[in-house]
Amino acid sequence: MKIVRSRESVVMSQKTGYRIRTLIVLALISMLYTVSPLLFADKASAELTLDINHSHIKIDFLYHGSEVSVKGTADRGTDLIIKITSPNGHESLRKKGKIAGILWMNVGQINFENVPGFYSIHSTKDIKKMLDPAEMDKYGIGYSALEKNSEITGISESDRKKWFAEFLKYKKGAKLYSTSVGMIEISEKEGILSYYTKVSWPYQAKPGEYKVTVYAVKDGKVIEQSEKTVLVEQVGIVKTLADMAKQSGALYGIISIVIALGAGFGVGIIFRKGGGSH
Repeated sequence: MKIVRSRESVVMSQKTGYRIRTLIVLALISMLYTVSPLLFADKASAELTLDINHSHIKIDFLYHGSEVSVKGTADRGTDLIIKITSPNGHESLRKKGKIAGILWMNVGQINFENVPGFYSIHSTKDIKKMLDPAEMDKYGIGYSALEKNSEITGISESDRKKWFAEFLKYKKGAKLYSTSVGMIEISEKEGILSYYTKVSWPYQAKPGEYKVTVYAVKDGKVIEQSEKTVLVEQVGIVKTLADMAKQSGALYGIISIVIALGAGFGVGIIFRKGGGSH
């Protein structure tokens, strides 16, 4: 009788131990489920993709600019910024002033270093409301970030903002700097956000490699980014003439004069056939 009771006690003890272990495991799983969003909140990332309609723009004899469409997908609940830029480099402006109080002439040159020749920003919302200032500076997003990251010589520090504003005015007028808000088309299906926009590519943009970058933004931070490259390249007779101008300026000048004389001669023939002026 005592032996039976002993075995029953062992069985009961095993069952009790199993139940306790089960409760502990369930409690740990519940805690992990509750705490994990807090632990990994800073590491959250959008499922971001980027595609462009063509990555090679050819500048030929009839080239007068192009269009680039940018599209992709992102996680729901993220805002988007699309940035298209050329590599940073050197730019300059002529400083004008009066000579002897009468004539307006060039009186100096203002140099801008570490600025892109081409800069285009498109966003779903105002970037100042989307991003913290530190994030804007870090990723070079917005004109204020460009100014902070640039070096300007030929002026006093007190005139820095004034002349950078003049630089922006010049670049915008040449269609080389542009921004837009709310021009990115957004659609959503099964929790996946799709985006699309079309960007005018000005003929003034020089040949070279350009970066197209899309940023996914949440809670004032960039949480993901994706990047593609667009190559702008001269081809055909345009490339031949450009190479000639660099390598043999004298020959290029002679050919330019011959072409101009030929064009003038052709126009003269047309007018003579038309009976001349009346």
